[in-house]
Amino acid sequence: MPPLSPTATVSVSSSSLSFFLLSSFDSSKKLQLSFCPSPSSATSTTSLTDSISLAKPNSPIRRLMMTSAVSIEKETVISERPHTFLRETDGEDDGSVRSRFQRMIMEVQESVCGALEALDGAGKFKEDAWTRPGGGGGISRVLQDGAVFEKAGVNISVVYGVMPPEAYRAATASAADQPGPVPFFAAGVSSVLHPKNPFAPTLHFNYRYFETDAPKDAPGAPRQWWFGGGTDLTPAYIFEEDVKHFHSIQKRACDKFDPSFYPRFKKWCDDYFYIKHRGERRGLGGIFFDDLNDYDQEMLLSFATECANSVVPAYIPILEKRKDTPFNEGHKAWQQLRRGRYVEFNLVYDRGTTFGLKTGGRIESILVSLPLTARWEYDHKPEEGSEEWKLLDACMNPKEWV
Repeated sequence: MPPLSPTATVSVSSSSLSFFLLSSFDSSKKLQLSFCPSPSSATSTTSLTDSISLAKPNSPIRRLMMTSAVSIEKETVISERPHTFLRETDGEDDGSVRSRFQRMIMEVQESVCGALEALDGAGKFKEDAWTRPGGGGGISRVLQDGAVFEKAGVNISVVYGVMPPEAYRAATASAADQPGPVPFFAAGVSSVLHPKNPFAPTLHFNYRYFETDAPKDAPGAPRQWWFGGGTDLTPAYIFEEDVKHFHSIQKRACDKFDPSFYPRFKKWCDDYFYIKHRGERRGLGGIFFDDLNDYDQEMLLSFATECANSVVPAYIPILEKRKDTPFNEGHKAWQQLRRGRYVEFNLVYDRGTTFGLKTGGRIESILVSLPLTARWEYDHKPEEGSEEWKLLDACMNPKEWV
């Protein structure tokens, strides 16, 4: 493949920032830009796992990534977490979507980490807070080698950046517009939780918000915004009551806003977390959505908040039932094989992971979502009718759980 010539430069700071910039355009717009990594890059202190997980194969941002040169600004680790990452002009309590979304993800990080520490009983989260020159920052928390959790990460970021005019014009599908660089804002919470017990499922969730400001030299240019995210379950063994409980919580959160949300976002989740070379899904799904801006903004803010606040009631009761279930070496080996599938999806299909590796991001942060241990066996096939086979069958043939 011939080398690509960069046509724009995007200055970004972290995987989370990159995710919002590169995955949040309205995919109905035409965008003919793509990606070429910058030769110079520095470290990143946030998780890249969910950063550029695009659900739509022909998303304009996938094409943006093929010709835009991206440089990574170096973040600075700070000794104490700040009260806010917002700029003074945004105001922490001004009632804006920015301020309320920041408050929400900070509260979700606190509540989820508190619930996980209480359940684990032994492990404690290590916290790293960071800021970036372009504005904003984030808080990364990781619990490792606990009594219940092998590895658990819960990260937030609230960052600012500048979108090149080429990307803005393409995103707005208006060749007549010639604005200068367009400021943008991005915020999100991202988490992956890997329990030790093979009967206790892995959980992933991510909720994010993105805005562009009207460029100063293009008065009247519209501000654009998007929401994205989801929560999904990845067990090694199926307990139908657990999966039904998990999906019922997702459906209840969706139904509060629109009865079409759950079936639509459930299918989106099944389709997105598909390991093409295996012909199977990573797990048993949940909900997933992206580029969501075709509803009232206040409604979608409330919806994202409801979904994020549903993580603890959807997941903790399952862990409480399964964390101490007796298991043998065969059960553990199967869990390790399923974790191998998790690793394959992240390293082959997850855009955030590959983006971080190509741009020289901080490896510890890029791979924070991966489990401590995994396993691959040559030509492994579970015995038909076994509990392992039932899980594989459900991953190959998604079911309606509620």
